[in-house]
Amino acid sequence: MSLSTSPGEQSGSPGEQSGSPGETSDSSDLTSRSSNRLTTAIFVVGAAVTGLLFLAGAWERRWIADDGLIVLRTVRNLLAGNGPVFNAGERVETNTSTIWTYLVYAGSWISDARLEYVVLTIALVLSTAAVVVAMWGTYALRARVRAVGAGGDYARTGRAVAYLPAGVLVYIAVPPARDFATSGLETCLVIFWIAVLWLLMVRWATREVPTRGVRGDRVEVLFLSFWAGLGPLVRPELVIMSGLALVMIFLARQSWLSRFLVFAFAGATPVLYQIWRMGYYGLPYPNTAVSKDAGGAKWAQGFDYLWNLLGPYLLLLPLVVLLIAGVASIGRVGTSNLPRSVSDAQRVLRTPTAVVVFVLVGGALSLVYAVRVGGDFMHGRTLLPALFTILLPVSVLPLTIPNRNSGIRGIVIFAIGAVAWITTVVWAFFAANTTGMPQGSIVGRSGIVDERAFYALNTGHAHPILASDYLDYPRIRPMVEAIENTPDGGLLLPSAQFTYWDVVPPPLPIPPGGAGHTVFFLNLGMTSMNVGLDVRVIDQMGLAYPLASHTARLENGRIGHDKNLYPDWVVADLGLVGEHPFLPWYMDEDWVTQARVALSCPDTQELIASYRAPLTKDLFIRNIKRSLFYSGYRIDRVPEYEIQRCGLEPPILKADN
Repeated sequence: MSLSTSPGEQSGSPGEQSGSPGETSDSSDLTSRSSNRLTTAIFVVGAAVTGLLFLAGAWERRWIADDGLIVLRTVRNLLAGNGPVFNAGERVETNTSTIWTYLVYAGSWISDARLEYVVLTIALVLSTAAVVVAMWGTYALRARVRAVGAGGDYARTGRAVAYLPAGVLVYIAVPPARDFATSGLETCLVIFWIAVLWLLMVRWATREVPTRGVRGDRVEVLFLSFWAGLGPLVRPELVIMSGLALVMIFLARQSWLSRFLVFAFAGATPVLYQIWRMGYYGLPYPNTAVSKDAGGAKWAQGFDYLWNLLGPYLLLLPLVVLLIAGVASIGRVGTSNLPRSVSDAQRVLRTPTAVVVFVLVGGALSLVYAVRVGGDFMHGRTLLPALFTILLPVSVLPLTIPNRNSGIRGIVIFAIGAVAWITTVVWAFFAANTTGMPQGSIVGRSGIVDERAFYALNTGHAHPILASDYLDYPRIRPMVEAIENTPDGGLLLPSAQFTYWDVVPPPLPIPPGGAGHTVFFLNLGMTSMNVGLDVRVIDQMGLAYPLASHTARLENGRIGHDKNLYPDWVVADLGLVGEHPFLPWYMDEDWVTQARVALSCPDTQELIASYRAPLTKDLFIRNIKRSLFYSGYRIDRVPEYEIQRCGLEPPILKADN
């Protein structure tokens, strides 16, 4: 049996697939229908149980991370009419997933419910739907291939096939998968997009290419193209999966008009958004990519991150077992359909084999990318999409029930599949009940942490969901009190004692109503969601503060946190009082003076104008033209060295007098 049947060869007529009335007795037809009903019933029950298990597991570990709250700050600004920004008046894209931001915004606008509950609801629905859709796609692929590849033999002999959940059990058993099923981050949307893409690609590969009535097929192809094109807006690195899918669709056998429509439907939304992003934000990708230098390489850290997921759960065991069972269940891949010409190659692209290769290659490349950039500081998070993708072809495992016509080969294949499935179920039970990452709530030398356990421990809430739950995190309640106690405004800097904040005051005269507050702290979500939109919240890593994101990456810094701008820059940037005793004792007046001079660098001023200046037509066009320059522009975090880099005149310092 081969997976490489072409669409035309796969379909056949109903008579060819099931046998003609003259060839099949009434009793065999009855047996066939009975076995088909049993097969369908087993799959439906398995999909329902798996979906409910994931839903229950996600609910049991429900929470919203600090990074998830960052998204909600942008949504609050959208609802308030300030635009898709983190701080009003500064066009900075702090959310990596564009579609996730607007999906939460739409849900909030329609329901008028509390933002945290909107996120939790959407996340639970998408996460549950993702595993069910993934199983549906694999079931459709395998059922089609087995029925057609056997020439209808399974239907005629009444051999029932049990399509049992397998790869999806591996995914949902891993604790990080259930942690990030909610979390407020876009992981739920990512795996849902991948699952739907898988299902659509399967339908495309197994659907008969019509000689007449092309319109129906074209509508499906164009929707598939549109969906594939959304990948980079779901998360930028999904361009890997998007690109592979669109190359397959574009090169498959079709008219040039159809190819043009594929290109147009796939590219219209992401291209238009990209133009808008470059003009509005002045960058070709989200500011998070600048902050984390997403194009950089940290292979050693990446491999540590990979093992941090594989090791605690013995994850290689089910992956190897399911690989063996998956290959055995496919059987022999024939050579009769190997491409011998360009036309043959175009036909092969639209086959089940090609779609399976597509997800395996896409998953492998996604894994390599995640390892290359060093992974993440959250246990398992950025590896979950690759794991989910690689498991798609074995998300369900077909077990053909043997009968007297099965032969030795059929019995052996059944035995391999049965052992693999039982092994997977037993492994999943133990993996799902492990504590996960050892000492995960402690940030060790690797910098990787079990984020949910960390925040549950440090807030005292088993399920920190509401922003108010994070008031019990160290420093957050004192931050709110410091803002209330300083009506004149100023810059809030976290002290080492956790119980109070240093406040750098604004210069006199104080405007009516105060000069406004700015909070400078790493945890953007919990801070920004516990203050009003009139309070500016920025961070030293640069997720919401371009001056910090445009510094160079620190060598051997904690992954995801390897930029750290000195607070002297913020004092200078805001024009606050830069002298003692108004400055905290640990800050240097001369550094503030140097930072003021460094900020006068023409290129730095142009960068600042790209996101702070009023957005005019001329600025929009300039931002588009200069966005690549802005994305690569870096300043030195030491003001004195930045003055030298930019060729500026050094200021007169107190230390020189």
